[in-house]
Amino acid sequence: MIRGQGEAFVRGIPLLALLLAAPLAGQETGTPPQGSSPASSTQPPASSYTPHRVYDTRNKKFIEFETLASRLAAADIVFIGEQHDDPATHRMELAILEGMARRRDSVVLALEMWERDVQPLLDRYLAGSATEDELLKDGRPWKNYVADYRPLVELARARSWPVVASNSPRPLASLVSRGGLAALDTLAPGVRAQVAEAVSCPEDAYFEKFKAVMGDMSSHLPAGVTPDSAAARLMRVYYAQCVKDETMGESVARAWAPGRLVIHYNGAFHSDFKLGTAERARERASGAEVIVVTALPVTDLDRLDPSKGERKRADYLLYVLAPVKADSASR
Repeated sequence: MIRGQGEAFVRGIPLLALLLAAPLAGQETGTPPQGSSPASSTQPPASSYTPHRVYDTRNKKFIEFETLASRLAAADIVFIGEQHDDPATHRMELAILEGMARRRDSVVLALEMWERDVQPLLDRYLAGSATEDELLKDGRPWKNYVADYRPLVELARARSWPVVASNSPRPLASLVSRGGLAALDTLAPGVRAQVAEAVSCPEDAYFEKFKAVMGDMSSHLPAGVTPDSAAARLMRVYYAQCVKDETMGESVARAWAPGRLVIHYNGAFHSDFKLGTAERARERASGAEVIVVTALPVTDLDRLDPSKGERKRADYLLYVLAPVKADSASR
């Protein structure tokens, strides 16, 4: 069975918690452990496979992992949608990137987990002119960066691949969540360039999915705030979500060129159903073949039967074995 699908959707958009409540602002960022940081190295870490199965949703059949890797390597832009807190998913994400390294020379790694204003520092680290201590100190890495995303960056560094910090800075997304899209017009040109040049936010199928996950926002409001205010708050948070999708989509499209593969790692909600970030990138990268993979932690790999709704989420479903939680083991 799939581990809490509703829970998974929320985990695919964890930055929304930051936009809703300032005290949560430190939950996604991380500082390196006091007294030490991982040693910089040009040698990528060893691969670590984990029990998994891959489902081809277009042909409605399970396929081998190497078949998936071969198909992804033939694409132009690949989105890997993850649940941020699942270790098994992160191990397979490294395996996917290693699969690209075996098959392609011109690869760009792009990550939701780094923000645009950190790009100069990230570039200096990749070039060897900044230390990893400096990157971890000033780059605002997510708290699970060392365990889960560092292996991807180190593999790219060892291969001399570019790494794109694709996301909008959190303070700007938070600004939009409080003041709407008009808040972008108040920014100085240099700051405004840290988010996508064009930002649209239609109330379409993506909005309906977003609204279903977030609810009517009433649970996030102080006592005495009216439902109308809750609806307005929902829209502002949705605008912030659009800013992030537009910025990541623009970052991916800018990094792509014919003959180059861009592989972007992000929370699954940003690319599920080829909406959100995936849609914004496809609109900008005319002619590019875009493939979406969604990772799904499950507690049983032997009795998988993807539903029609599940099959619509991505071109490929990467099921990974998640441990059964103690509170659900007896259900």
